[in-house]
Amino acid sequence: MSRKIDLLDHGFVELIDALGSDLTVVNSARVSFGKRKQELDQGDERLIQYLVQHQHWSPFRHVQLQFHCKVPEFVARQWYKHVVGIVYSEAPTVDHAWNEVSLRYTDASDMDVYVPDGFRQQSQDNRQASMDQQVADSAGLQNEYKKHCEKALALYRRLIDQGVAREQARGVLPLALYTEFYWTASLQAVVNFIKLRKHETAQFEIREYANALESLTQLVVPVAYACLQKKP
Repeated sequence: MSRKIDLLDHGFVELIDALGSDLTVVNSARVSFGKRKQELDQGDERLIQYLVQHQHWSPFRHVQLQFHCKVPEFVARQWYKHVVGIVYSEAPTVDHAWNEVSLRYTDASDMDVYVPDGFRQQSQDNRQASMDQQVADSAGLQNEYKKHCEKALALYRRLIDQGVAREQARGVLPLALYTEFYWTASLQAVVNFIKLRKHETAQFEIREYANALESLTQLVVPVAYACLQKKP
């Protein structure tokens, strides 16, 4: 399987690097007894299940995954909430690194803009969710959406051409603009993100990224990932 998955119209997630494996989780736990394994066996799989069942999370943090992500700005802001506020058990866990394209340094004139295939209706019983059904005249609204984004980018370019500082000119850019970042996180943190953002009430766009992260994470730690997904 490829380590890069294309998403939406211009986005992607790529697994850049990984530290550790299923055996890393096992050896991190067994070091308490002064033991170290070279190959994973069924007993080790049972140990991983035990760790999950009894909420021994630290061995899972020894596995680190690094992703390069290109996402619409509004998706990045949802994503970043996991960096500043992850709570996997009773206590917060800070085990993320995040470095993102800066529009103070970078000219956004040629950056991509996310254009959805259509516009979903607002859910009637969930303030933060949408429904699969599209609104009336979705195609017409899509054209207006594109024109609005083009107009915003045109104003941005005019401000830049007039010598306005990038840090101010960026204020007119739409949330549909794509951004890019490197995200490095522990296995525990990645699984927490996937479980929350794969939920049916999560926004469609971020669910697509969660599904991609799931596929890439399973390449690195298939056993540990399966056990963590079964966590109550």
